[in-house]
Amino acid sequence: MEQDSIDVKNILGLQLPSDPRWVDLASISLEDILTDHAYCEQKAATTCITLIQRYSQHELLITELAPIVTEEWGHFRAVLAELHKRGLKLGRQRKDVYVNELIGFQVKGGHPDDRFLDDMLTMALIEARSCERFKRLSEGLDDAYMRKFYRKFMESEAGHYTLFITMAEHYLPKKKVRDRWKQWLVFEKDLMNRMEIRGDRIH
Repeated sequence: MEQDSIDVKNILGLQLPSDPRWVDLASISLEDILTDHAYCEQKAATTCITLIQRYSQHELLITELAPIVTEEWGHFRAVLAELHKRGLKLGRQRKDVYVNELIGFQVKGGHPDDRFLDDMLTMALIEARSCERFKRLSEGLDDAYMRKFYRKFMESEAGHYTLFITMAEHYLPKKKVRDRWKQWLVFEKDLMNRMEIRGDRIH
């Protein structure tokens, strides 16, 4: 577990790895985890569109996020296709407690730069945790095909995590970004400790 914790920190900066029991719970019902995964990809695409609209003055950000919208929607379609291939159905979207808790930690009011920073870091954290969860699935599922399926998602999400950090540092002082990122990591560690372990959701 100690080596695992070190790996997670080195790759993603996360302070706490997912509980190993999560993969076992997720493997019980692929329909549930695939449904939740599909909605996560759909929300990632629409959130990137929202960020493009909100920060239309940031040319580089728009240039970088535009292809991410296409990629995330492609991921949604890929997960949906996997559901259909297995004769499973896309279930109902559920309340995302993890993301809602992150949004609650964002700076409210204040300088626009602070909101921009927290928007970038919220997305970076979601992508980092998603990547870590996909890594768990790519290593822990019994189904060899599904392990490869999630390996591809893991590799993609790792790139997204770094993009949002890079965008924050492009528009704001690096020290400001890094100091706030440390605060986010501490908050997320506490959040992961508080959250119920459920196998029917990615986060």
